[in-house]
Amino acid sequence: MSLSKPKWCLLSHLYLSLQPFEELEYLQVLSRGTSLFIPVPKNAEPFQVTVREDNCIIVSLEASDVVSSSSVYVVKIAGESKNYFFQFEEFNSTLPAPVVFSAKYHGLYYIVTLLVVNSNMVSKSARSITVLTKPLPVSSVSIYDYKPSPETGVLFEIQYPEKYNVFTRVNISYWEGKDYRTMLYKDFFKGKTVFNHWLPGICYSNITFQLVSEATFNKSTLVEYSGIQHEPKQHRTVPYPPRNISVQIVPINRNNWEEHSGNFAEESFMGPQEIIKKEKHSHFSDNPLEIPAVNTTAVSADYRHNSTEYETTSQPYWWSNEAESSEGEEEFVNALSSDYEANDVNTFGKLTPEPPSFLPVQMVVTWLPPKPPTAFDGFHINIEREDNFTEFLTVSEDTHKFVAELKEPGKYKLSVTTFSSSGSCEVRGSQSSKTLSFYISPTGEWIEELTEKPQHVTVTVLSSTTALTSWTASQESGGNSTIVSVVSLTCQKQKESQRLEKHYCTEVNSSSSLIENLVPGAQYQVVVYLRKGPLVGPPSDPVTFSIVPTGIKDLTLYPLGPTAVILSWNRPFLGVFRKYVVEMFYFNPSTMTSEWTTYYEIAATVSLTASVRIANLLPAWYYNFRVTMVTWGDPELSCCDSSTISFITAPVAPEITSIEYYNHLLYVTWTYGGDGTDLSHSRMLHWMVIAEGKKKIKKSVTRNVMTAVLSLPPGDIYNLSVTACTERGSNTSLPQLVKLEPAPPKSLFAVNKTQTSVTLLWVEEGVADFFEVYCQQAGSGQETKVQEPVTVSSHVVTISSLTPATSYNCSVTTFSHNSPSIPTFIAVSTMVTEMNPNVVVISVLAILSILLIGLLLVTLVVLRRKHLQMARECGAGTFVNFASLERDGKLPYNW
Repeated sequence: MSLSKPKWCLLSHLYLSLQPFEELEYLQVLSRGTSLFIPVPKNAEPFQVTVREDNCIIVSLEASDVVSSSSVYVVKIAGESKNYFFQFEEFNSTLPAPVVFSAKYHGLYYIVTLLVVNSNMVSKSARSITVLTKPLPVSSVSIYDYKPSPETGVLFEIQYPEKYNVFTRVNISYWEGKDYRTMLYKDFFKGKTVFNHWLPGICYSNITFQLVSEATFNKSTLVEYSGIQHEPKQHRTVPYPPRNISVQIVPINRNNWEEHSGNFAEESFMGPQEIIKKEKHSHFSDNPLEIPAVNTTAVSADYRHNSTEYETTSQPYWWSNEAESSEGEEEFVNALSSDYEANDVNTFGKLTPEPPSFLPVQMVVTWLPPKPPTAFDGFHINIEREDNFTEFLTVSEDTHKFVAELKEPGKYKLSVTTFSSSGSCEVRGSQSSKTLSFYISPTGEWIEELTEKPQHVTVTVLSSTTALTSWTASQESGGNSTIVSVVSLTCQKQKESQRLEKHYCTEVNSSSSLIENLVPGAQYQVVVYLRKGPLVGPPSDPVTFSIVPTGIKDLTLYPLGPTAVILSWNRPFLGVFRKYVVEMFYFNPSTMTSEWTTYYEIAATVSLTASVRIANLLPAWYYNFRVTMVTWGDPELSCCDSSTISFITAPVAPEITSIEYYNHLLYVTWTYGGDGTDLSHSRMLHWMVIAEGKKKIKKSVTRNVMTAVLSLPPGDIYNLSVTACTERGSNTSLPQLVKLEPAPPKSLFAVNKTQTSVTLLWVEEGVADFFEVYCQQAGSGQETKVQEPVTVSSHVVTISSLTPATSYNCSVTTFSHNSPSIPTFIAVSTMVTEMNPNVVVISVLAILSILLIGLLLVTLVVLRRKHLQMARECGAGTFVNFASLERDGKLPYNW
């Protein structure tokens, strides 16, 4: 029955208004293009739902669920991340086809709810049922021994589909011997778990794994098991070894040896090239595996038939064909070996040599069965001799004693192990709990195994190449000699290119307690063994000792500038080390501390010489450098702090910033380093300001002042530089040329006049190459020169060829480096033509008097000025030396 869209919507609202107080769940179902809101009552009753093997959920509508053919039946499936809704097809007399839902998850529980709505929108109580899908099965299984305890523990590793597969536990089932076991286990981490409760030596067969999903709903528990698709496994645990294994050697008198061999059930361990003729036969029948009906203990033949491993195990040729019952002990029945047939000729047709003088001895081995509970089927006896001869025997589980005759001297090793072979699992033997060693000398002396290890082993280093080993041992178990084994631990850590020690790279054994040929800086391990004859006891606890390296030599420093140096050094030829460590000590202005810091590490090489460049140093700073050798040992050893060198770096070059010349004084200013340069902790001593011209002028300035005043004579060209000075070095700024203009002559006088000549005298100031003198008539309109300029190099010149009774203007100009100074002028007049000699004499005397008075006044003025100049220079800390008079009679320029 179909409903139209308006009627569905109207009935929906009516139903909600009729039942406002019920606890409902509203679902929106899209049916025939109509949005239908269906109320779902809770606590629904179950109805028929099945889960197929392909993980499909089949929901069937039963006749009891049909209210009317006009009702709408909807199935809700919940369990995954979203809910699914399915509507049964319309039906009249027959029930609709089941709803099939393909579940995505395996091992997950789903809640299936039936919703019924009739045409009047009256809802019948919905029915719900919970189903659980099966998890996917395990695909593969691996079983390993649990290494800490293979006797009782196994490691299971399973693989299974992880996507959309849900399970809570794993069902493990197996046969423990003849008993069936099963258990639920949940402690699987990443598909692995450890069982540590199995019995030793038991064959566990048909081991299978099933994934189990569990769900609890309405106080009922649902459980589903996955199928089994992996191959069933089997595993045998390792049996425990026998206990209290002991050996005893009993000498046999040569005269009654054959009598003993006929009366005792014993094994004769003879040389591989010997075949002894046996006159007496075993009481066995022709079948060597036939065992008499008495209470006997024999070499197990059943085990050789049950396993391939034992089928190939042949009887040793030294196996005796006699049997003997010991008093109070179990009877031994030994199988006959074909090697011992009565043949007088060996395999190669040669006569058998006479038996050696060695008297055979009887070896009695006893043991106790392994600790219970252990399933085992017998024991393996393994006898080895030092000449690579081995015999492997198998005895029954009731045998706890084994007797053999040893017919050759030598070193023997004996081990007894337990084996388990019953069941379908592979045969497994126990681990060897103890290996007994002993030595039979050619004279028949028995030397027992040394079981005590040396105690309190110490190593005393005597020098850089020798050491002495000492230890303690009891007299009972102590050997008559020792083995000192030495191996270098350094060789194991070095690369081949770094290997400096080669003698002890492999283990070196010595009988002396004095260890020689050691290398400084290497680390060694010493193990001491007690030795008695050819037997060697257990090793002592290893002792590790190290040799202190000898350190470097010939540490040299090469400066590269204010901020870098090169350190170079040599190492001793004999020495082992891991690396060089270059350390630096200086005052750090940022932290205001002085300490040793590691600057660089250099890996060890075979080269005898090494060097390193150290950069980023502070200029004019005090540094200490040292290089130590560090070994490979643990803990590391280093040497030596005495390999130290100190150095003061050179300063950087100052930079001249300004130069000014005023009143015969040169003012110089400079800068040093950056703006933040602090000279308070620097090793800068002073500045040296140098002006080098025709005369070299120096001036020392303290380091806190970066300006200087120099008194320089004018007229010269100076090469000016500022040098920063430390105790061990200096650095000079870029030179600057300073050219000073020449100073004009001063104190110009006409000291002698005639009718046609005049003599001029002046004082030179500064540096002058030569002087030019010009004289021309005063008041001449044409301004014509009387003569060409006169060039002189002295302070006095006589101008001749003048007109009598004429006034002249004369000038004197100083030239230095082709630069003229400002001229100095003087007016002079020549004498008239006729004049009384007395008048002339009186005039000359008067002029000379005036000249002397003028010179005196000029001298006083110059002295006064010089006095003031000296006072200023003393205040500035400048020292001025007075110059001497020149040979030509010139007055000093600074007078």
